[in-house]
Amino acid sequence: MHNCKLGDTPIAKGDKFSFDQCPKKNLEVKEMQKIPYASIVGSLMYTQVCTRPDITFIVGMLGKYLNNPRMDYWRVAKRVMRYLQRTKDYMLTYRRLDQLETIRCSDSNYAGCQDSRRSISGYIYLLVRGAISWRSAKQTLITFSVTPCISQAWHYPGF
Repeated sequence: MHNCKLGDTPIAKGDKFSFDQCPKKNLEVKEMQKIPYASIVGSLMYTQVCTRPDITFIVGMLGKYLNNPRMDYWRVAKRVMRYLQRTKDYMLTYRRLDQLETIRCSDSNYAGCQDSRRSISGYIYLLVRGAISWRSAKQTLITFSVTPCISQAWHYPGF
């Protein structure tokens, strides 16, 4: 994928993931066994944990289907790699500022998991506009309502 066409986003709007979509016929399963899907997802996980919080959600989705991926999920993994190729010069940066500012953003989708109908929530903490902590996880409970996105900033003068 070194000389691949560059991608704009790691995931396309409307992409759906479900165990119901996984291959059920032997021919489809054998075709996917020839593809290094698990290796690519593992590499993306390493990248996401070390330097790229922007791909956390899609890497988590791709990781759910390691046992029985379908060809469409392989295409999505390649889309993530094309996105990384285009944004390879992006990096986490921290600036020296007179005021130390921490920003927290969180959000969740309503019943986003097609298999369990559970919501997926996430957060990110920014320190002087650089990410210092992030997480995306499926909620343990099924919810019947949602809360809007919350964003707060704390200012620490003198730093």
